[in-house]
Amino acid sequence: MAPDRSAGLAECVRALAAGEVTSRTLVERALARIEATQPTLNAFRRVRAEAALAEADAADTDLAAGVRRPLLGVPVAVKDDMDVAGEPTAFGCRGEFPPRTEDGEAVRRLRAAGAIVVGKTNTCELGQWPFTEGPAFGATRNPWHHDHTPGGSSGGSAAAVAAGLVPAALGSDGAGSVRIPASWTHLVGIKPQRGRISTWPRPESFQGITVNGTLARTVADAALLLDAASGNHEGDLHRPPKLSVSEAVDRDPGRLRIAVSLKPPFTALPARLDPSVRERVLAVAERLAALGHMVEEAEPSYGRIGLTFVPRATAGIAEWVREIPHPHLLDRRTLDSARLGRLLAGAPLRVARRAEASLHRRIGTLFTSYDVMLAPTTAAPPPRIGAMLNLGGLGTDRAMIAACPYAWPWNVLGWPGVNVPAGFIDDLPVGAQLLGPAHSEPLLVSLAAQLEADQRWHELWPPVRSAADPAAA
Repeated sequence: MAPDRSAGLAECVRALAAGEVTSRTLVERALARIEATQPTLNAFRRVRAEAALAEADAADTDLAAGVRRPLLGVPVAVKDDMDVAGEPTAFGCRGEFPPRTEDGEAVRRLRAAGAIVVGKTNTCELGQWPFTEGPAFGATRNPWHHDHTPGGSSGGSAAAVAAGLVPAALGSDGAGSVRIPASWTHLVGIKPQRGRISTWPRPESFQGITVNGTLARTVADAALLLDAASGNHEGDLHRPPKLSVSEAVDRDPGRLRIAVSLKPPFTALPARLDPSVRERVLAVAERLAALGHMVEEAEPSYGRIGLTFVPRATAGIAEWVREIPHPHLLDRRTLDSARLGRLLAGAPLRVARRAEASLHRRIGTLFTSYDVMLAPTTAAPPPRIGAMLNLGGLGTDRAMIAACPYAWPWNVLGWPGVNVPAGFIDDLPVGAQLLGPAHSEPLLVSLAAQLEADQRWHELWPPVRSAADPAAA
């Protein structure tokens, strides 16, 4: 008999506070679901069964004593680029890694809110690719169709939430790595403003292009997790003003001016929007218009923004590679990217970072005429498992840009974006992203929540598959 699927984050909080369920029961159910699906979905790199149960018992004691915290007793997961005390942070790499002595700031804040981290989810090597596979752990599979990837690099977190193993999870987004797997697994994925969720013990991650974000089945749950994890360590380089995103969930966004952008940003390699994905994104645009918003096609002035992305991304890879205990076990593509990052880490990196201010001004002009931009999250549905795994460097770049050319500019800008489900193509999910200027998370969330109330996407679940199912093989 298949394990039951989890309730949402907010529903778990409510049921725990009402005494309808115990934290131990919720954690035991999550652990049972993880164990049952690990041979097929393979969402987790590390499972903290014993520690999570002990923490659940402590949460139940607090609940019985009348203690209330935002996520007290609720099981969640985090991506394996985040430090959890007592666990290694392998970040998708092979080899043995020493356990971390302290939680990263995002995990510390989740625990302070009362959440129970049941495990660390799989990610591709150093989070570089839009798939979640590798020799360190095998292949993480898409709950909607096990022959296909859930995306990456937060694919383990996306698979875990989409399959109902946990109600919500943290991921990280350096070129779409929250939004892309959210798109390909029918989830809400919030990439917040740079610095909204701390990346400490790193003052910034990947030269500022990578941020931590949230994945959940509903806008309310994604916003609730975001608020719980948000905040800064004194060592963070980016410290945006505090705000409550959850308060925007029930707020009417008003009549907005929405620009629909379908043209891929500048890339050195060709990218083409799949006509079926275009159709799904335009259907979202039509629903937004039906909800009373002014919607029209308009393109931002991206210019050659791609030239500023590569130095930051590869320099970030080089920084991580320096810390890997077994660099000889790394993928050849990783080593090549790190070598390029070391070459670009001087003047090219400084020029790339200085260009951000002018990019803010140029691309930001769109938001003098529009409130929000709607764009595809990916150019294609999720590819099959293995499609990109064994390609060379250039082949991987071509495949990545062909499938995922739309998400990464907002990482260069550091601005917020929210993936929302946009429907299915041959039973495979695709998404659209709502993009805004700096600190626009509340506006994006209020609009996403309005769309969710209209579309009811959270009521759809992936098919339940057994280990004997051919699609699970």
